[in-house]
Amino acid sequence: MKKTLFDKVWDAHVVDTIENGPQILYIDKHLIHEVTSPQAFSELENRGIPIFRPHQIVATADHNTPTQNQHLPVSDDLSRHQLEQLAKNCNKNNITLYELGHQYNGIVHVMAPELGVTQPGMTMVCGDSHTSTHGAFGAIAFGIGTSQVAQVFASQCLLLTKPKSLRVTVNGTLKKGVLPKDVILYIISKLGTNSGTGYFCEYAGDVFENMSMEGRMTVCNMSIEMGARGGMIAPDETTFEYIKGREFAPKGEDFENKVAYWKTLPTDKGAVYDKEYVFDADDIEPMITYGTNPGMGIKISENIPNSNSASDKKSLAYMNFSEGETLIGKPINYVFIGSCTNSRIEDFRVAADYIKGKQKAENVTAWLVPGSRQVEAQIIEEGLKGVFEAAGFELRQPGCSACLAMNDDKIPQGEYCVSTSNRNFEGRQGQGSRTILASPLVAAATAVEGAIIDISKQLA
Repeated sequence: MKKTLFDKVWDAHVVDTIENGPQILYIDKHLIHEVTSPQAFSELENRGIPIFRPHQIVATADHNTPTQNQHLPVSDDLSRHQLEQLAKNCNKNNITLYELGHQYNGIVHVMAPELGVTQPGMTMVCGDSHTSTHGAFGAIAFGIGTSQVAQVFASQCLLLTKPKSLRVTVNGTLKKGVLPKDVILYIISKLGTNSGTGYFCEYAGDVFENMSMEGRMTVCNMSIEMGARGGMIAPDETTFEYIKGREFAPKGEDFENKVAYWKTLPTDKGAVYDKEYVFDADDIEPMITYGTNPGMGIKISENIPNSNSASDKKSLAYMNFSEGETLIGKPINYVFIGSCTNSRIEDFRVAADYIKGKQKAENVTAWLVPGSRQVEAQIIEEGLKGVFEAAGFELRQPGCSACLAMNDDKIPQGEYCVSTSNRNFEGRQGQGSRTILASPLVAAATAVEGAIIDISKQLA
């Protein structure tokens, strides 16, 4: 029987099947952070259940961490307590933890791939919806709730119903200035935020085959925004080269043996998916969102479409936009480049390349927040920090930052923020804030202009 990439990885991890019911799936790696793990630790402790396999868990501090003065005690009481509790729980249970200040600290979905923790053919979970990021390596990776975190702590397994399979194929060559973020925003704008519900999505075609690993992570990260359980891209030479030599990657003969196995994972020719979509790369342009869900996206050159939907009208009222309006020339006072979607070194290289020799507009507050200590070090080593600071941009320390209003980096009420994060829900970046999702290139150009511009015209 012909199998998809998803089928191969899933089936290899099934421990048992309940008759006419769900399956017990073995989990290779469990990633945790300070927000969704404390209740799970407490539950196991109260029931006298030990952590089954602590060496398959990796912990980091990321969600509500400050992005300034990380060498000082955390001033926010709740954040400090959560970080202290994570440290206590990890120490007590012999779990690897990368605390604030550690050379490997960072956003969970940035530091795990860059350390070689994430590998093809794995099953990976985390109490965080954007765990789908790791699917870029050909892993089955998905977010879980706190009760499931406890389940994995206790058994290294989960009781699950196997999702259906979906494939999105994009062939052709991307236009100049079109980044992976634009590709996934385009797909979601075409398919909608519920199109992937009940499915695991595989991305296929020239566009993804030609993408860097960092670009693939951006795409898989936002699979959740179209409702999918997760996203995957078949491992190939690009994947193997990225993993090779990283801290926790297999070494020597073990690596070669792993690669031989990883090469068997791509979907068999003739395998059937439950649903398929095909797009042409030539139709994709730099994208922005105009509403309060990631599906409300348009090409930067387009006007806001008309809609009879009450929810769309409510979104436009919240954003203070009108049907038929163009967003080009719209003044923007906040720009954020960061988050688990776009805080890798490639994202900052793109931004620096555009910013070099230019100045940030006076009306703009621009935060650049690397996804990890290692990315921060690369920014400094490559001379990008000097480019950013000379242009008036503020380079902060690693963390989730202004992706979500769970830390000090909040967007003021009523203000617009062009953000490279993944969600533009009401109040996502702070109560009353208005989020416009875009690529690092569009965000950088907005910061320099002080308003949204059609970047494609500059690059023509």
